[in-house]
Amino acid sequence: MVTTLTGKNTEVKFGQGLPTVIIAERINPTGRKSLAEELKLGKLDIVRNDAIKQAEAGAHIIDVNVGAVSVDEVEMLPRAIRTVMEVTDRPICIDSANPKAIKAALEVYPYKALINSVNGKEESMEEILPMVKESGSAVVCLTMDSDGIKNDVESRVKVARKIIARADSLGIKREDLVVDCLVMTASTDTNSGRITLDTMRQVVAEFGVSTTMGASNISFGMPNRDLLNIHFLTMAIINGLTAPITDPLIEGIIPAMRAADFLAGRDPYGMIYISDYRKK
Repeated sequence: MVTTLTGKNTEVKFGQGLPTVIIAERINPTGRKSLAEELKLGKLDIVRNDAIKQAEAGAHIIDVNVGAVSVDEVEMLPRAIRTVMEVTDRPICIDSANPKAIKAALEVYPYKALINSVNGKEESMEEILPMVKESGSAVVCLTMDSDGIKNDVESRVKVARKIIARADSLGIKREDLVVDCLVMTASTDTNSGRITLDTMRQVVAEFGVSTTMGASNISFGMPNRDLLNIHFLTMAIINGLTAPITDPLIEGIIPAMRAADFLAGRDPYGMIYISDYRKK
């Protein structure tokens, strides 16, 4: 089961058993005051520069999120999408909690995008999944619903089942579903990482779908966050992660990902690992 996204003259494939791909997270104003302020002014210089830097660092897919206070996402998200397309041919992950903004972004993106995201709430599935079907996009499926994010494996798997069943009923291909088993902060719950990994293993075993997660969420509130992020990423790859949302500019993250793919049997004979080593 292979998930395929496209950009200009570019195709990215990922899935269980395939090499891991990175969804680059930096174009997101959450926690980035400079980007939030620029978006309020209608400027996109940081967006443009981040797209270039992340693509050069090895990102396969560029996540684009413009959700900030006083920013009109319906107007600004399509502009940001166009800006990213001007400077890179990488496929785009359209990231917004506003269905109208997602719809507006899809109208300016002529390739196959990844929509971020749908969840198990009835209104979310009603709004997002028909857009996924109509546009032929792939979609991130968050394992949360109207009761929030449950802190146990079975509850999250149950939400994944619900979303997948609804998508199936609409004729959305299973390979276009990318399940996010949700990463919570380990500093406030020591078991949060284990719950995410156990949920991912079960989802993969039951459905065989592609998976994603916001890898850096695990390290909030802790020192040397990059170290924790890299180690959690490699653990997740062994447990079925196929397309993490993370920062490709973190030193050492790409080599760690290549090593994990090789050791997990997702890089036959280590050819990608060796090629990456030779380039350096």
